[in-house]
Amino acid sequence: MRLRNIPGSQDVIDHSPYVIKDAEKRRGSWRELFRNDHPLHIEVGMGKGRFLMELAARNPDINFVGIERYTSVLLRALQKVERLQETENKTLPNLLFICADASGLEEIFAEGEVSKIYLNFSDPWPKDRHARRRLPSREFLARYDKILKKDGRLEFKTDNKALFEFAIGELEPAGWRAEKITHDLYADHEMMRGNVMTEYEEKFSSAGNPIYKYIIYR
Repeated sequence: MRLRNIPGSQDVIDHSPYVIKDAEKRRGSWRELFRNDHPLHIEVGMGKGRFLMELAARNPDINFVGIERYTSVLLRALQKVERLQETENKTLPNLLFICADASGLEEIFAEGEVSKIYLNFSDPWPKDRHARRRLPSREFLARYDKILKKDGRLEFKTDNKALFEFAIGELEPAGWRAEKITHDLYADHEMMRGNVMTEYEEKFSSAGNPIYKYIIYR
């Protein structure tokens, strides 16, 4: 997927206090960076940041880190955080961002350092030869396993039926188990409890598309 580069986005990212530039150096010491011992939750491929910002606002006793590889997309998240501070005088001290590729998660987080992982409306990479690039693939599940604590959970949402079926099929070979699965999130009252929308989720659900979700563990 190619995204239009936004002039000046890298400069904004480089100077933002919300973006950690030397993330690899923080491996194993994220609690020290947040200056507390709260659980750490991460979103891989966070997009424009709506989901994680809302979670951070609702849960001040949890630290959140958003990972986004595209500077043009990360810029939009930073602009939202800045608008929140300017218009409502609100800050999110429990939220930080990283501009990085998900394949390097093990270099950024230590074993068992993360309590929960979110994947939301990930790129489906529809061609078979690109299956290993899909974020719910067994290759990525192996990476998540190395950083997720023993009783941690991974939550995945998508509107793409083929990707969801692929994701479910990857669980057993990767040694993961499903705690909850729904093929229609908005009809599942239990799984809808506390649900936070992403930008894509609002768009797809308003068009009548079913939203698929699972919660898995090792």
